[in-house]
Amino acid sequence: MRRLTALLLAPLLLGGCASVRVLDAAQPGAPLIYAGTRLDWYALNGGCCPLDHFGAEAPKHPGLDLPASALLDTLLLPLSIAAELGIGLQVRGGN
Repeated sequence: MRRLTALLLAPLLLGGCASVRVLDAAQPGAPLIYAGTRLDWYALNGGCCPLDHFGAEAPKHPGLDLPASALLDTLLLPLSIAAELGIGLQVRGGN
């Protein structure tokens, strides 16, 4: 179990998760649904200029990041769909 957890968390430590990078960039027109997975796939297929398309650079090792990004994008799917539809959820951290 520990090895599986370490394997899933490794991409986050190897240069940043694509999902987090794209969501942090908040670039208008960038994809929201499965954004990190799309960025990794784009980089794996030799796409140029990810900064222009996604607002973020691809991770150094997109093949390693892909499974973690797919998992995180799946967990965030309801929020991504709501954001894509323009539904403001007004979610904030605690104070």
